[in-house]
Amino acid sequence: MRAARLIKMVLLLQSRPSMTAAELARELEVSERTVTRDAQALSEAGVPVYADRGRTGGYRLVGGYRTRLTGLARGEAEALFLSGVPGALREMGLEDTASAARLKVSAALLPSLRDAPRTAAQRFHLDAPNWFCEVPAPELLPAVADAVWDDRRVVARYRRGDAEVERELEPYGLVLKAGVWYLCARVPSQEGPGQGAAGPGSPQGYRVYRIDRFTVVEPVREADEAGAVRKAGAERFERDPEFDLPAFWEERAEQFARSILRAEVVVRLSPEGMRALPHAVDPAAARKALAEAAGTGADGDGWVTVTLPVESEEVARTQLTALGPEVEVLAPASLRERFAAQTVRLALLYGPE
Repeated sequence: MRAARLIKMVLLLQSRPSMTAAELARELEVSERTVTRDAQALSEAGVPVYADRGRTGGYRLVGGYRTRLTGLARGEAEALFLSGVPGALREMGLEDTASAARLKVSAALLPSLRDAPRTAAQRFHLDAPNWFCEVPAPELLPAVADAVWDDRRVVARYRRGDAEVERELEPYGLVLKAGVWYLCARVPSQEGPGQGAAGPGSPQGYRVYRIDRFTVVEPVREADEAGAVRKAGAERFERDPEFDLPAFWEERAEQFARSILRAEVVVRLSPEGMRALPHAVDPAAARKALAEAAGTGADGDGWVTVTLPVESEEVARTQLTALGPEVEVLAPASLRERFAAQTVRLALLYGPE
């Protein structure tokens, strides 16, 4: 246990110029006192760990010390080869690069671990798109991916409604969600919050764009259309080190889900309807609505009345129809009338001659 922690400490210090005791303690999930003891143990073992004193001090490796990638356990080697997503790499134009990297890592492994790529591939495969949903890779995805990897500003045109909008973007990261590719980008020199192609903007200028809505993606040129020469290096941007792509996406996804649930319906659900509701509507909204209704209890028939947020009355009609006789719409009256008319039509289709 301690040996693995010491190796991780060395690898952390290799990846950064220096780290404070608090930062190391947080990464290693130990106390700062344990970090001090571990640093001393590494030093005694010949690893040149140096401690800088003072408020801005920390731990660092002296003289560009590097340790070779050795000592991988089988589980670690197999997990390493699970990190690649073949389909996504292919769509971004990185399949050849990733293949070369895997070959180099395989060559560095011990002979007893050379089968790690094969055993990992036999046990795990990621199929990102939803069922019955074939989403072609956006044509401009490789160009966007290149800009993301290279921290290069781009000029992009994208469809917004019936119009096209052009913006200069700082592409920060790519997200593959249910087979659809999104770009998280910052709009430089933005004066305030705005509206991106796939969700509201933020005060920091970060927005989310569906890549299949881009029609043009080009690197920023050295001179603008008026012929004014840009400052040297203006085609690249300095990445904000505090930007956390997973956290940003999680927050934005929650905001988007809440933003589209603008209406409410009141329904009665049978026990079977309660079980099926999360499969028919937004799962998070369904679970929250059922939890809030749990305090009121069921009626004499065992049914529960639920107030459910929905995108619109029309969407609610389509979604709730899937529950059939396990749901009764109580409000709004217009939606109840729709279900009543639909029920009459179904009775004419399926009732006795």
